[in-house]
Amino acid sequence: MFKSFKYAADGILYCIGHERNMRIHLTCMLYMYSYLLFYDFFEVSAVQWGLILISNALVVGGELINTAIERAVDTATKENCESAKTAKDTAAGAVLIFAIFAVAVGISVLWQPEAFGKLFSYYVQNPLMAAAFVASAVLLTLFIFLPFGKGKKFKR
Repeated sequence: MFKSFKYAADGILYCIGHERNMRIHLTCMLYMYSYLLFYDFFEVSAVQWGLILISNALVVGGELINTAIERAVDTATKENCESAKTAKDTAAGAVLIFAIFAVAVGISVLWQPEAFGKLFSYYVQNPLMAAAFVASAVLLTLFIFLPFGKGKKFKR
């Protein structure tokens, strides 16, 4: 049983290391959860939390399934064929649908102009925290766009 958890963790880490879109999703989630958990700018009910969590799980789970399908198709055929393209495009389309749903949920739950005003005021009044935010944005942009997982073999 512990091996199955390790294999699942390996798959998640592989996807993070090799899929830029997964890193984009995780970065957006990191910022969102940071603001929701560590600050009191936004008011979110238990039901809204549930919607946010489900939305994020669908996006991340969809990205993992998409990566699995892409790798399986790549393993099955090295040639360009219509069915391989369709499988990969359809899996990517599923992730896009999940991501659009997550953005819609995020907008419907977090569209609180007063909260954004308080957040802006907080950064104006705390320039050190504003600098920390900018530094984190730079670091996470590097995390997203630098291909640190390329070329590594996935072993079991």
